[in-house]
Amino acid sequence: MTEAQAREGTNTTIAAPAKPRSQFRMMLRVLLRDKFAVGGFIIVVLVVLSAVFAPIVAPHDPFQTDSSIRLQGPSFPDHLLGTDQLGRDILSRLIYGGRVSLPIAFLPVVFSAIIGTMLGLAAGYVGGKLDNLIMRILDILLAFPAILLAIVLVSALGPGMFNVMFAIGVVAIPVFARLSRASTLSVRNIGYVEAAQASGAGTSRIILRHILPNITAPVLVYATLQTGAMILFAAGLSFLGLGVQPPIADWGVMLASGRDVLPIAPHVATIPGVIIFVVTLSLNIFGDGLRDALDPHMRI
Repeated sequence: MTEAQAREGTNTTIAAPAKPRSQFRMMLRVLLRDKFAVGGFIIVVLVVLSAVFAPIVAPHDPFQTDSSIRLQGPSFPDHLLGTDQLGRDILSRLIYGGRVSLPIAFLPVVFSAIIGTMLGLAAGYVGGKLDNLIMRILDILLAFPAILLAIVLVSALGPGMFNVMFAIGVVAIPVFARLSRASTLSVRNIGYVEAAQASGAGTSRIILRHILPNITAPVLVYATLQTGAMILFAAGLSFLGLGVQPPIADWGVMLASGRDVLPIAPHVATIPGVIIFVVTLSLNIFGDGLRDALDPHMRI
């Protein structure tokens, strides 16, 4: 070896191995690449923030009536979306209605996701008689149309916000349970679970540390999609008079009250219907983008 070669070999440095990217960063990169999903998320965030800061954002008192301006069409700058049959500002009632309609959608999803995931985990991991018992009970609930079962439960409990949340939460439990059970069955016999079992780990530790984190992604995606369906469920029950009762501002109540004046003032019913449609569509688009972001095959 010549002196120049020795000097070159001495100055050569070994490149450090590339630092692996975190799963969260890769998921976020895929999600941000989907412009529709980002747009849907922004719309949902704006609606939520407007509901949270309703006293600041709303231009008028949502319960203040004025017979002199009843059924007034959209006008700038006084009433941007017009007024209803009692002269109440529609925009203000929509903003305050988000304080009722959004919790009715989000909280039942959280409730049904937790209960359904626990039942699905138990059925899928333990199996046997427990699996048959849980799934047959849930099959009975699935035998009824979802909206019909919700109507029956609300009719038995009585109309009201909390009864509506409980009813639509119960309706969604079977689907979450079946989803988590299927996911549990797919990972129960994978190597890392068998290794944990061989090492003497307890059942609760295996479920919480090894199975639950690996079935969270499909449950989370479905929960996002189900939130939009819950908004429609709650609006439908309020439309039928079984949900939130007037004069509380709720999107379904506003839609139902606008039905009576639809021929002469279509904006009273149309605007709440458009808001329900836009929020539900935004949640579904974001859920679709989240599903792609959580798919390992999309992280290229």
